[in-house]
Amino acid sequence: MNTQQLETDYLIIGSGAVGMAFADVLLAETDANIVIVDKHHKPGGHWNDAYSFVTLHQPSSFYGVSSRELSNGTVDEVGLNKGLAELASGPEIMAYYDQIMKHTFLPSGRVQYFPMCEYQGDGKFSSMLSNNQYQVKVNRKIIDGTYFKTSVPSTHTPSFEVADGVEFGPLNELPSLIEPRDDYVIVGGGKTAIDAVLWLLDNQINPDDISWIMPRDGWWIDRKNTQPSRKFFMNTMGAQATQAEAVAAAENIDDLFDRLEKGGVLMRLDPNVKPAMFHGATVSRDELAQLRRIKKVIRKGRVTRIDTNKIHFGNDSIATTANTMHVDCSARAVPVNEIYDVFQGNKIVVQTVRSYQPIFSAAFIAHIEASYDDEAHKNDLCQVVPLPNHDTDWLFGMAAQMRNQMRWSQEPGLRDWLLSNRLDGFTNLVQQSDETTKEQMQVLMRLKEAAPKAGANMPKLIAQAMKIMAARTANS
Repeated sequence: MNTQQLETDYLIIGSGAVGMAFADVLLAETDANIVIVDKHHKPGGHWNDAYSFVTLHQPSSFYGVSSRELSNGTVDEVGLNKGLAELASGPEIMAYYDQIMKHTFLPSGRVQYFPMCEYQGDGKFSSMLSNNQYQVKVNRKIIDGTYFKTSVPSTHTPSFEVADGVEFGPLNELPSLIEPRDDYVIVGGGKTAIDAVLWLLDNQINPDDISWIMPRDGWWIDRKNTQPSRKFFMNTMGAQATQAEAVAAAENIDDLFDRLEKGGVLMRLDPNVKPAMFHGATVSRDELAQLRRIKKVIRKGRVTRIDTNKIHFGNDSIATTANTMHVDCSARAVPVNEIYDVFQGNKIVVQTVRSYQPIFSAAFIAHIEASYDDEAHKNDLCQVVPLPNHDTDWLFGMAAQMRNQMRWSQEPGLRDWLLSNRLDGFTNLVQQSDETTKEQMQVLMRLKEAAPKAGANMPKLIAQAMKIMAARTANS
């Protein structure tokens, strides 16, 4: 067995979106050498395994790496995202990361890339295709870019049984179907389920022939409020002001979500069903209208088994047929709950330091690594914003993000970095300039006035949210 000895400043585990964003900042802001290891044959992480019709759920303009634009500023003129910033497709994203590796990282002479290799810990990794093994002497840090453990339907194992003879598969298989089915059953209530439903409707499937198994309804973000251009200032910053005002004024958790919904910050599938989930999914208003065409929404909890004639939910069940296509969308995209210090001696565990933005977070953490020496100071600047799962997690994420934004505003030089980094997306919008209108100034004043009141009311709401979660845990 051949063991090769390597030496580098940084060893990055994973060439997915997180690892690539981290490496890009290191290249730009340091003179460090980097080794990148990944089990896929191309950079892009979970995008290698994604379904063919996948797209981003957020604008392309603040996705990717800091040094190169993924989007050219295009606004969609047709489709359910019409009028909003384009959403790059899976193939576009894969091609983008391939170009970054081939034309930015490798030509720098400071990056070594080892695809089709599995990391084994302690600076060791091995080829998945040969007997080659590698031992890396790491002079500075090991970067764990795999914390999010992104799960996609094509690579995860369902948590329920599927009997022989059942037509069942991930949504990756939908484009390969060539014959009509009795029904199409979507299993799951997250982002992939939304994509599956919209794909079926877009391909002329009658909404009455779609059943949507919804273990938990979710709160969704109106995508119009996530646009990073000044054209959408009133939507994006207006939503920021509205949510701060909602937190400031809410008497309880129900009141908070009522205010967020009435203010256009959050949306839901059925106005009569209270969501218990929040994953940060974004949906356009036109997409929401399409999703509401599905009338067979099954809310009986989680599937426990699928037979050729029945779908079981514990002691309950519904009918199905052998000619029904059951589409697995049950994988939770980011199935982790643990939170760690980001900086841990000779190791960095990349986590979210801003809500729903792991890519920006990776770039930000890399900048902090490049710019500061004291580990306690670095961890103070990189407090983790918890990944959302339950509805109440919206509140916990909001509190953590407010804390970070306040801390960053007090750090000399950090605001300039945020303004200049394209992955940030939003800091430029709050900068007053000659382009700032009277109406925009009023929105900024609303936000400024509501923020301290929101901070003051936050402990009361968080205490209520913790009681709700404790009760749910006790009853589960």
